[in-house]
Parts: sequence; C-alpha cells; structure tokens
Amino acid sequence: MIAGLYIAGHSALHRVAAGGKILALMVLGTGVFLIADWPVLAAVLMVVLVLYPLSGFGWHILWVQARPMIWLLVLFFAVQLWLNDWQAGLVVVLRLAAIVLFAALVTLTTKTSALLAALERAMGPLRRLGVNPQKVSLAFSLVLRFIPVIAQVASEIRDAQRARGLDKSILALIVPLIIRTLKMADDVADAIDARSFDAD
Repeated sequence: MIAGLYIAGHSALHRVAAGGKILALMVLGTGVFLIADWPVLAAVLMVVLVLYPLSGFGWHILWVQARPMIWLLVLFFAVQLWLNDWQAGLVVVLRLAAIVLFAALVTLTTKTSALLAALERAMGPLRRLGVNPQKVSLAFSLVLRFIPVIAQVASEIRDAQRARGLDKSILALIVPLIIRTLKMADDVADAIDARSFDAD
C-alpha cells in the first residue's frame, strides 16, 4: 500500500542519513516561522530550489512537486492581501513553499523505510510517556503516501469541474475533494482493521 516517492541517485543529499534530513526539515520548518522579512525567506527558498539540481533532479521534477500547491499559495496570498498587505502575503507564500519543497526533496532522496526507521528510533524515549512509535510511524507513512494521491484527486476534480464550467468556484473543488479524501481515509481504516494491525 505504501508507495515510495524515492528516486535513486548518488548526490550528497542522497547520502545524508535519514535522521539528519528529518532534523534539517524540523529546523527549516521552525526557522522560517521565526523570520518575518520576505527577502530573507526568498533567499531560503532559493537555496531549497538550488538543492534540486544539485541532487540530480531536473526542473521538471521540481515543477511536478510545486504544481499541486500553486492554487493553494495563490489563495493564501489573496487572503493575506485582503487582510493585511502584499508583503504579509509574500511571507506566507515563501514560508509554505520552502517547507513543502524541502519536504518533497527529503522524500525524493530518502527511502520511505529509512525515514520511518529514523522516526521510530527518535521517538523511542517517548514510550515512557505512552507514545507508540510504530503507530506514529504508520501515520507518517500514510501522510507521505496520500499527499501525492490527494494532489492527483484535486487535479482530476479540477479538470471535471472545468468541463462543467465550474472552474472559477472554490467550493466546487473543495467539497468533492473533502468527500473523496474522507472516503479514502475510511477505506484505509477498514483495510488496517481487516489486517488486525496492532503496533503493540
């Protein structure tokens, strides 16, 4: 069920341990929210973009990763432009783009099994607090699996609504997407139950 996003390569980023990349993602995810200047955030995003060709990925792969979130970034920018100003909108867009594209790069250069193993090891000490690393690992793997699936579903719905002349309506996209996502989540839950999954 878990389809890996990993693309084999021999770049320096491919050779970095999964734990190190997860830590870098956490640092980046925290750091960009501590930065309020859009020129600095633009520089961070540029570094992330440059990492793609350095990791052996062409601009086509970068575009494939960025395309599904463009409409969402436009929506966030429009909301911030309405509530605040263009600079606030640019800050939000740059933050999200940097995090999402770097997270995509981590999954492209790291096998899913290695990511999950690193996550389970890191969460081992939390067992004393009642946290089950295997269950967290399963949840994380499902998120990795369904990000591209949901993006594909959104693209299919957008094409269908465009054929009906409803491509200008946000509700015409959001409502069917939520319904199909919940249906997929229900199907996955049934499949897990049918296999008697027990992380303990």
